[in-house]
Amino acid sequence: MSRITQLSLVLACLGTAGPAYAHFHLTTPTNWAKQSDAGDPQKTAPCGNEGSPADLGVITEYKAGDTISISITETTYHPGHYRVSLAADQASLPHDPDGDVVKGTMACGSLAINPNPTLPLLADGLLVHNAMFTSPQTMQVTLPPGMTCDHCVLQVVEFMAEHGAPCFYHHCANIKISATGADAGTQGPAGVDAGTGTSSGGGCDTGGGLFTGSSLLMLTIGFVVLRRRSA
Repeated sequence: MSRITQLSLVLACLGTAGPAYAHFHLTTPTNWAKQSDAGDPQKTAPCGNEGSPADLGVITEYKAGDTISISITETTYHPGHYRVSLAADQASLPHDPDGDVVKGTMACGSLAINPNPTLPLLADGLLVHNAMFTSPQTMQVTLPPGMTCDHCVLQVVEFMAEHGAPCFYHHCANIKISATGADAGTQGPAGVDAGTGTSSGGGCDTGGGLFTGSSLLMLTIGFVVLRRRSA
């Protein structure tokens, strides 16, 4: 394969792969598994389980009945909204409501918002938007009064309108709900890195947007090398 062909392949990957894998990043509470800057893994229900990611063992503690903040960064824009669920474990989380999606110009046309959610669905119709967010977003949900658990799962799901299937992307957080909420905050075993990692996407996936800083640097170096060889 010639160097020109190799460089063309790199350009094709950079131009097409990122948006296929990157949609939103869960910032608060701490994601159950290591996620990339773009938020991968997130495609497989219920919690972004593609690639069988390891559970970091980080638990965020809250007080029963409190209104809590959930912060996300949308890394690739699609109109739509967010849903939040709460269950004893991942297996008990609700299935994506694919059967309720109304097809539009694409497979994922629209999804009606549930005005009276009941557990495990905690809240629906959060951050409804038809334009790109220009900054990280925060949504608030109220935990059920009187409900406590030592290790339950909070799920955040993005519904993407006018989008090719799948219509939903997913993140989860391990949480504890106590009667007092003492020492509320992120907890976990010593040495746990709850930061970002590498993308779980395969092929040409860059794990980010269209171009990242490192990819631009590599591209620039490639052009310089080609110019020198042709000189």
